Amino acid sequence: MVVFAAQGDARRSMALLWREGASAQVKSGPRPALSVDEIVDAAIAIADADGMAALSMRAVGDRLGRTAMALYTYVPSKAELLDLMVDRALAELAGEYDLEAGWRAAATAFAEDLWTFYLRHPWQLQISYARPVLGPGEFALQETVLRILFATGLPAHRVRWVLGSVFSLVRGSAQIAAEARLAAREIDVSEEEWWYTRSGMLTELAPDLAERFPMVTKLGGMEPDPDDCTPYLEREARLTFEAGLQILFDGVEAAIAG
Repeated sequence: MVVFAAQGDARRSMALLWREGASAQVKSGPRPALSVDEIVDAAIAIADADGMAALSMRAVGDRLGRTAMALYTYVPSKAELLDLMVDRALAELAGEYDLEAGWRAAATAFAEDLWTFYLRHPWQLQISYARPVLGPGEFALQETVLRILFATGLPAHRVRWVLGSVFSLVRGSAQIAAEARLAAREIDVSEEEWWYTRSGMLTELAPDLAERFPMVTKLGGMEPDPDDCTPYLEREARLTFEAGLQILFDGVEAAIAG
């Protein structure tokens, strides 16, 4: 399921993201006022635990001990809430990386943090980049990584391409790992059992598989580390992330040298 952010009222969403007037709290009865941040934090907690499908204004209200209607004083609708969630979560990422050891070490540290971030908040992987929220968290994230990448000395247009490549690589590999975890939780068949059953069927139904698809057969598979209990697909996603990052940065260094 792909979810598009920035679909609510533009003026209200942007005002909330940049906190124009958002600090004003309206009390309702004897209970202390809520805040936009409390509502957003509750929504993030729901999405982290149960995914985007579980997110609703009612669910957030229940978590805070309020009705859904009580939340509309602070956040106009679920569409604006989604923008706030995306931007607030991004603010968790580090704002600065040490460049003393060079751009590559800093960029690798950033990519590692982004990988961890996506697995901590897998719902972020369902939010399309097609409509950015244009909030301070999003801008701060870009500022952080661009400070690293401009240290390469590459011209701006090449830095833009490297930036996009880093995000695509991390997001793509993290999505596979996150979906592998989700499948293990929601499908009543273990990954090991799934592969064992279907590979056995392939041997039975397509005994000439290696002859028909020699390149696929040649690719083979890596022997797992006996001390690594990570499920196959998640492990492969992690190895793809690490190898892809190395190849990408080797290419950046070649571009710098050239």
